[in-house]
Amino acid sequence: MNRTLAPERLATLVGEFNRSPAYRGLCQALQELIGDGRIPLGTRLPSERAVTLALGVSRNTVTRAYADLIAAGFATARQGAGTFATVPVDRRRAHDHALHALGTNPAIEGAIDLNCAAGAATPGVAAAYERALAALPSYLCSDGYLPSGLPGLQAMIAESYARRGLPTAPEQIVITSGALSALAVTARALSRPGDRVMLESPVYSNAIEALRLGGGKLISSPLANPLGGQGWDLDGIEATLRQTSPHLAYLIPDFQNPTGFLMDDAMRARYAAALRDARTTAIVDETLQATALSDAPMPAPFAAHATDAITLGSASKMFWGGLRVGWIRAPRPLIRRLINARVQFDLGSSLFDQLVVAQLLAQPDILANRRELLRQRRDALIAALREHLPDWRFRQPEGGLTLWVHLPHGSATRLCADMERSGIHLAPGPVFSVEGGADGWLRIPYAKPEEELVRAVKEVAKTWAVAPRDTHGRHEVSRRLIA
Repeated sequence: MNRTLAPERLATLVGEFNRSPAYRGLCQALQELIGDGRIPLGTRLPSERAVTLALGVSRNTVTRAYADLIAAGFATARQGAGTFATVPVDRRRAHDHALHALGTNPAIEGAIDLNCAAGAATPGVAAAYERALAALPSYLCSDGYLPSGLPGLQAMIAESYARRGLPTAPEQIVITSGALSALAVTARALSRPGDRVMLESPVYSNAIEALRLGGGKLISSPLANPLGGQGWDLDGIEATLRQTSPHLAYLIPDFQNPTGFLMDDAMRARYAAALRDARTTAIVDETLQATALSDAPMPAPFAAHATDAITLGSASKMFWGGLRVGWIRAPRPLIRRLINARVQFDLGSSLFDQLVVAQLLAQPDILANRRELLRQRRDALIAALREHLPDWRFRQPEGGLTLWVHLPHGSATRLCADMERSGIHLAPGPVFSVEGGADGWLRIPYAKPEEELVRAVKEVAKTWAVAPRDTHGRHEVSRRLIA
């Protein structure tokens, strides 16, 4: 179902565009609006005649602007149907180098990979492996297959939910090989190919691919202005739920990836009520919940408001990405379905890694040290950006692992391609969008050491200083957005 943009709405969005010449300014303003997602992909643009009247320009101006927009790949003309918003193919899903196959994509010497929001192991992980190794012999007499997980680890995770105000029994926990595996298992257990799945936009890129490969028909629900406010546009979310009735909804209420927003209790309650009304089951990704970087109290788990919600967690962001241990917390009636779906992927997670995670969870000071390290790295990255790229805009997150940064002009996809040649690997906005757009945004993780973060920012600043200011209209629209 294609949406139609009214000419009056287009005029409001475009605002005061550059008219020297007018066709170019109009084209650039529309390119910005489509690229950032404020004109959703697939939207039918108003007719040339309607735009002429709405903007008070000549018909030739609109005709040429539309032609240039099509030539640039930001619109497509369908004979007899109209002109529709799109984005160039190379900006729809920009390539993510973070997890390339071993032996491919040889790195430049001294390269810094900021595609992946992960770093080295937290201090204390090596000692936990040693203690786990000492405990391992007592399990070697069994077959080692534990589709539900190590009972002791299940109990520890259940207790962690209870401490946060969500009573949970150990049998409500299914241990998986990471949070992404948990998402794939949940999607397979609870949906069929073709079922609608609502996702936030922008959102964790690997979740997009996991749900798409699972056969879900993905529906995006854009967040509100990522530079201010509370992040979630609940009016828009409620409208999307009413209009599309998705079977599942994937959301990240705790330090949303990539924006870093934290959903408060009132918003969680309202969101949960909207999901109930739409008969939509929430898949709640809590992978980043434990990465709070302030002492402010955390909201209650989303599942405290939505009792049928499925909650996903992981040890990777807490301790180390090499620990492929995640989990699902679900209502009791769904556990058997989840386990049945899980054994179609594997017969259980590494028992040894589960023993390691149990050792780490038993020592809360390890996670506290991890948070302090992340806080220092976040502050170092922010200081470097403010010093070397003062025109770039972002909000300081109170948790999570990333900054969501808005460029004052230009294409983040092009900038990232340029930085590849300098050995700095970054992920542009289209990576985190279901269909594309958000090309004025860049995700920068702060999981790496401070010296690497500062060096990366300095290298980006050198490239940025000579980057062409390719769209005056883009700059003007962005300035209004930030204001």
